[in-house]
Amino acid sequence: MRIGELAAVVGVTTRAVRHYHQLGLLPEPERRANGYREYGLRHAVVLARIRRLTELGLGLAEVRDVLADDAGKDLVEVLTELDEDLARQEAALRERRARLRTLLDAEGGMPAEGPVSPELAALFAGTSHLSDSPMALKDREIIAFLETAMPAGDRERLVASVGEALGSPGAVARAGEAYALLDALAGAEPGDPRVEEAAVALSGCIPPGLFPGTGELDADDGFLRAFYDDLAPAQAEAVRRALRILAEERR
Repeated sequence: MRIGELAAVVGVTTRAVRHYHQLGLLPEPERRANGYREYGLRHAVVLARIRRLTELGLGLAEVRDVLADDAGKDLVEVLTELDEDLARQEAALRERRARLRTLLDAEGGMPAEGPVSPELAALFAGTSHLSDSPMALKDREIIAFLETAMPAGDRERLVASVGEALGSPGAVARAGEAYALLDALAGAEPGDPRVEEAAVALSGCIPPGLFPGTGELDADDGFLRAFYDDLAPAQAEAVRRALRILAEERR
């Protein structure tokens, strides 16, 4: 058989056959006097086995291990490991689908910042009336970003802290007042006398668990710097002062 005939018989491409040659999975036949390779039945048997193994999900390195005379693992062991891996993938998919269903069925619908955790989505739903505030919308975006970027333990702490800050009508009302003061500073300079009032109001809305250490409050670099750059000068100054107020309270 020529390479095209071999590929057609087994149901693969000639490119795949050449690739298996390069990887040493399929031995290359000797060339005949006319320069063409002549494949025999043994090549077809091996190629068919390679196809079956790859269709089961084995990687080519694992296929080589199965085919090798001195294989470190026999086929049963390799397929058992593959079965266990597929079981883990199935479990992960079921978990992801369950999370998606929870998000889709959440009361209040999917927030604009979604997907977020169901817990955070519920908190956002409770503050939907603040959506007219540009500062409230920016805050929600930042919280959604932090929930994605933080390690699992920190994410739980974040959501718990947001729940503390927005989990009651009184807390939501205080947050609304702080957002209104910050929105009013959109065109103001850092020296505006309203900055201090906004800073005090904002500091009263930030729960202690959100910043457990003072080092996180006065680190005016990295993420905080990028956050400040996205605010108007007076708004950024109000946030800085609010964090300094919290840092002083916790010393």
